Amino acid sequence: MNTNVKHRWNEWSETWYPIYRTEEVIASIVRHPESAFHPTTCAMLQQACPSLEGKRICVPSSGDNHAVFASHLMGASVSSVDISERQLENSAAIAVRHGWDIRFICDDTMTLGQLNSAEYDLVYTSNGVHVWISDLTAMYSSIHRILKEGGTYLMSDVHPFNRPFGKANETPAIVKPYDASGPIVIDDVPLYHWRMQDLMNAMIASGLHLHQIEEMYAEDGSFWIDDSIQDKSAFSAEELQALADWRTNPMAALPQWLSIKAVK
Repeated sequence: MNTNVKHRWNEWSETWYPIYRTEEVIASIVRHPESAFHPTTCAMLQQACPSLEGKRICVPSSGDNHAVFASHLMGASVSSVDISERQLENSAAIAVRHGWDIRFICDDTMTLGQLNSAEYDLVYTSNGVHVWISDLTAMYSSIHRILKEGGTYLMSDVHPFNRPFGKANETPAIVKPYDASGPIVIDDVPLYHWRMQDLMNAMIASGLHLHQIEEMYAEDGSFWIDDSIQDKSAFSAEELQALADWRTNPMAALPQWLSIKAVK
């Protein structure tokens, strides 16, 4: 576990992540739990587990915990795992306020040392997990270990094809080779831009069997708005539509999301 990463996430939980914990955001998840997933990813989840009632689900590197809350609301028994104590504490406070019985565990996704083997029906990792993982083999070996025989792993994350690109004067520009996976150190924090082959080979090496791969587009143009802009409602419907159209935003021609389903 990188201590700089842990420290930064504890800090960001108080400075940046409150926008993901507002009453409005949580109320939206309560009304529509499936909205915590991309529609394609949600369909893959429902195919793997037509009903989550009674299912044991683990969400490593749980971050904003939206997938955790949604899975609980859909009937699952959920364990939320993250290296950031503050992220877990802030999410646990929301769970307590709503009377949700969710297990919160501070642990490293590359080891999952506090979790029992063969305990979970499904493990799910959401957007933004893989850039913090320095050892994919260790991560997927740990996920394989905690899954029950026949259990499912499902992931959703930014598509690796987006990683080489940046923007210069609103024109796409290559900022690094596709195979420059890192570490890319920003403010003393290492990030990793894994390729498709890195992700899939690590899953296969762990003993997981790949069942389905989907490459998806964002649901709307807000995908392209920088996270530092907290009030995305300031963008008009026409502006969001233009951002989602590859003819006005060439980057939109690439798939923005990737989902992979694998089975133990």
